[in-house]
Amino acid sequence: MDNDKKLKIVGLVGSLRQDSFNKALMAKAQQLCPAEAEIEIVGIDLPLFNQDFEKNPPPLVLDFKKKIRSADAILIASPEYNYSIPGALKNAIDWASRPYGDNSLEGKPVAIMSASIGMLGGARAQYHLRQIFVFLDMHPLNRPEVMVPFAAEKFKNGELQDKKTEEKISELLAALLAWTKRLKK
Repeated sequence: MDNDKKLKIVGLVGSLRQDSFNKALMAKAQQLCPAEAEIEIVGIDLPLFNQDFEKNPPPLVLDFKKKIRSADAILIASPEYNYSIPGALKNAIDWASRPYGDNSLEGKPVAIMSASIGMLGGARAQYHLRQIFVFLDMHPLNRPEVMVPFAAEKFKNGELQDKKTEEKISELLAALLAWTKRLKK
């Protein structure tokens, strides 16, 4: 790896909501990102996956897969909906990984953050993502875990107000960079 080249991290936010806590969490990660890396937030507002079109996907999907492929690592910030991941995130993962044999996520280091209004902070969504990563042959970062419970109390006007969470995001980013470099060797 070229020492002068910044590591490129693609940030995927699992919520489409305008005032999403997870969007704010990803924005904080961008602010805290070490100088040797950069986070590009890539939108997941894609058409619904349809296997009839997986071999000839819409241009928006082709661009999405190209950005994923060019990334050194992936960072996901996602809420938990109904004990799992949001449909929009699952849809984006399906487009990124299909058709079989054209998985743009394969081999990518990946880290997860989650913010939720509940007391588990998105733990079940993170667990489901880890299950998906196994099949996709991704390399999830195991620690540190960043789960933000009672998110409505920790964000004000779209800004994270919790110093402990900021520290955990910084730790996660440092670990993701180290993990990415280790896997690239």
